[in-house]
Amino acid sequence: MKEKIRELRQKRANLIQNARGVVDRAEGEKRSMSAEEETTWNSYMTEIDKIDKQIEREERMAALEDTLTGATHEPVGQSGDPKGPEQRENIHPTDREEYRSAFAKKLMDGNLANLTVEEARALAVSSASSGSNIVAPQQWVTQLIKDLDNAVFMRKISNVLPALTTSDSLGAPTLDADVDDADWTTELQTGNEGSMDFGKRELKPNPVAKRIKVSNKLVKFSSIPIEQLVRQRLAYKFGITEEKAFMLGDGVAKPLGIFTASDNGIDASRDIVEGNTATAVTYDGLIAAKFALKGAHVQNANWIFHRDVVKQIMKIKDNENRYILDPNSAVADKILDRPYYMSEYAPNVLTAGNYAGIIGDFDYYWIVDALNMEIQRLVELYAETNQIGFIGRKETDGAPVLKTAFARIKLGA
Repeated sequence: MKEKIRELRQKRANLIQNARGVVDRAEGEKRSMSAEEETTWNSYMTEIDKIDKQIEREERMAALEDTLTGATHEPVGQSGDPKGPEQRENIHPTDREEYRSAFAKKLMDGNLANLTVEEARALAVSSASSGSNIVAPQQWVTQLIKDLDNAVFMRKISNVLPALTTSDSLGAPTLDADVDDADWTTELQTGNEGSMDFGKRELKPNPVAKRIKVSNKLVKFSSIPIEQLVRQRLAYKFGITEEKAFMLGDGVAKPLGIFTASDNGIDASRDIVEGNTATAVTYDGLIAAKFALKGAHVQNANWIFHRDVVKQIMKIKDNENRYILDPNSAVADKILDRPYYMSEYAPNVLTAGNYAGIIGDFDYYWIVDALNMEIQRLVELYAETNQIGFIGRKETDGAPVLKTAFARIKLGA
């Protein structure tokens, strides 16, 4: 698995190099890229996106396979299956040997009268009452086919505080106005008088919930652990709901996002327009954003962009005509020497006045929970429809607590 991921990363690096070669040729001849070159460059970018998804898929599949340890990867219901009668109860009816035998006979002569009693009974479990609707036998594997999950990373880089247990909210004092610097004076003087002004930041976890229903028959006969999968998907969907709010939330009954201008979080004074055009982030704009932070914050800062913006940044060169994203360097996954993350929920509409990314010290994005995710299993409520219900619940809040720890990249007018 690790070897395959390494191969994919090397293939990605080669594609990036090829794409840059296309741009280099046009710039070396001091001209714009031709239509053919644009098509070639875009094809490289498409292939790079595919490989990025493959890498994420391989990494997630490795994790999922660990959780599915013990689930069979062999077709069920085969002749000579060593499973005892009790284990065979969980085999889907169309996977039983009796059904396979009956199905084969039906295909050969179409006469149900030639079936044994056991074969006829087996065939009836998946047919209409007359036994006339025949269902082909199936084999199942434990691998689930689904679209690639989006990245969820904000909790990894932010300051996640201990869950609340004795109160409804978390308050933290803020130093809104600091005392002036000390004065050079004489032995008997005390310097000019100064005062400090304090305020408070409050986080109040908000409830979030989801209810789903699953067929009892599916839970009983499926060859994959449906109940375990339901719990995993609920956990992921709660993570995605949080991620969206940490990015774009308005702070009303939900977290306050980093891309929402607010006096309670990051206000408009932290929007950096300098150097950017109305449709693109520039090298000068990135420099201006990075150094809008104080030195201590820069050392701990991360960038966040949508992948569409990263694709645009990949074309940018520094003042020495070098690409600022070099796949062959030791800082291939960094921009201006700081790591970057890609989020599907970051802004990607590159028009005048819109946000295009952010850099910040995410130790100053605080997340607090009052209720860790809980899942309740409902058996009786949906008994009439032969279903099982699952309710997931959680309470959480999040917000930037120090605006000067962040700088948002904004496109020019």
